[in-house]
Amino acid sequence: MDDRVEIYGVDISKAFFDVVDQNYRHFKFGNNKNGFQDFAENLNENSLVVMEATGCYHYCLAQFLYENNFKVSVVNPLSIKRFIQMKLSKVKTDKSDAKAIYEYAQINRVPIYTGRSSIQAKCLQLLSLQDFYVKQRTAIKNKIQGEKSLGSPSEEVEISLKRTLNILNIEIKLLQDQLEILVNEIHNKQLSQLMSIPGIGIKTAMLLIVLTDGFTSFENSRQLCSYAGITPTIRQSGSSIKGRSRISKLGNPKLRNLLFLCSFSACKHNKPCKELYLRIVAKGKSKKLALIAVCNKLLKQAFAIARSNENYQEDYSGKILI
Repeated sequence: MDDRVEIYGVDISKAFFDVVDQNYRHFKFGNNKNGFQDFAENLNENSLVVMEATGCYHYCLAQFLYENNFKVSVVNPLSIKRFIQMKLSKVKTDKSDAKAIYEYAQINRVPIYTGRSSIQAKCLQLLSLQDFYVKQRTAIKNKIQGEKSLGSPSEEVEISLKRTLNILNIEIKLLQDQLEILVNEIHNKQLSQLMSIPGIGIKTAMLLIVLTDGFTSFENSRQLCSYAGITPTIRQSGSSIKGRSRISKLGNPKLRNLLFLCSFSACKHNKPCKELYLRIVAKGKSKKLALIAVCNKLLKQAFAIARSNENYQEDYSGKILI
């Protein structure tokens, strides 16, 4: 890390955020606009603010600093957790976490936060609310089945549950329509290009565009595959430990699940994916492993098409089908 860079480690929660600077001084600010402004008064052009992704709590501070031309880094919380475990720390406070984030940034290369457009931020909020409603819908469906298993469910209870289920279905559809409108506003051409890939539908195409901010958040397809959590992890040590390779599952679960559903269609209608699937199965590998490989292939196709700004071409001999 450049000695001229002044690093600030930030641990952020719902109401406050704790800061530790390079002199190990500790500060506490409110997690609101006034707190952001007070904190910004301590910063200069050489400052780098490092925080971990903590649900929705970190976003407002990161975006505020980004919009005011300060360098910000948002780090995977699992990296910070493993760093603290490695140090065998027995103290767990907001101050100690901010200190750990500072020390992590001192010895590791951290990614620079690139900010989000207002439309992307709105799309992410719509996706989050949609996921929340989908979970509620699943709970309601399970409750309906549970009531039926009693043998003589209350008519009033059944009517109420079905009414709630209908409301959730309507809201989920409205959110999906609004999301489609927003994505079409700025990524209409890219949306249609991604949907030209056999196996990728509108939900997966929109999710890819929103999560990658139009494929500008990743430098190559390998990074995108890692983000989706479909890259293999090797479990081998010496001659005694030879575990089976598995996907990492550290990425975005919604994207991973949608890709897995897409892989079934891709195995039938996407020629390179079908050939890949048959080749892996012919080697005696499991069908699930072959489908994961197809997910990987689909992401690589999507990345190549987004970067080439062309529609899918089945027999294209260049880089689109890499």
